[in-house]
Amino acid sequence: MQCSVPVFLVRCRAAVSSEIAALCFAFKNTYFRVNIFFDFIGVKKSVIIVAGGSGSRMMASIPKQFLMLAEKPVLIHTLEKFALFDASLEVILVLPETEFERWNEIRQTYGTAGFDVQVTAGGITRFDSVKNGLALVTTALVAVHDAVRPLVSIETIALAFGAAVAHGTGIPAVELIDSIRRVEDGYSIAADRGQFRLIQTPQCFRTELLREAYQQNHQPHFTDDASVAEAAGHTITLTEGNRENIKLTTPSDMVVAEALLRMNQ
Repeated sequence: MQCSVPVFLVRCRAAVSSEIAALCFAFKNTYFRVNIFFDFIGVKKSVIIVAGGSGSRMMASIPKQFLMLAEKPVLIHTLEKFALFDASLEVILVLPETEFERWNEIRQTYGTAGFDVQVTAGGITRFDSVKNGLALVTTALVAVHDAVRPLVSIETIALAFGAAVAHGTGIPAVELIDSIRRVEDGYSIAADRGQFRLIQTPQCFRTELLREAYQQNHQPHFTDDASVAEAAGHTITLTEGNRENIKLTTPSDMVVAEALLRMNQ
């Protein structure tokens, strides 16, 4: 059922409870569009920003998280978006150790969106990098976000955290628009796009749940944190993402992102 009721802003300033979070999440998925801001008293959240990408597919000489986008590095846009959601977030930035000096230069020039950013070295794989970031988390809730998704919406972040409170996991997703086909043994077979979703970040979890999941050995199919948690036996709760929340990977993505940023200014 589609409701024309305007978007509600829910600011709960009482002690956190899974019942409140579950209620907000239930409303979001039935009759109301609820933008949940979890500024509950005493509830602290962290975000691990994974910035281990290179500039190879961008055909750039520097890692893509440091490329300029609308007069600022991509990573700064990402930090600013999370600051709009919650300026008290604990922020952990995972970088290749070789990029620490570049980050310090960027930090001195553009600031850190008001955050006291903790920096740790990435690992050989994304799995290793997230695990390194998790070692620094001190809060009950944690999000893992791709540094090169600067167009994430506040609502997407809020809904994912809300689902994590209510259900343990909150993973943003959007429906497919294009037709899809499955390729097998040199042939292609039509597939029902309604049975698939495109997965985004931030992927949010109760911290102990994700920390326990990362005690597993790395597997090739661990492409994101949801796949790690699922392999550990946890149910994955999908939330509504925003279609603009693209992962900047190619030069054309940068053109699109620049246009979207300027359109929303």
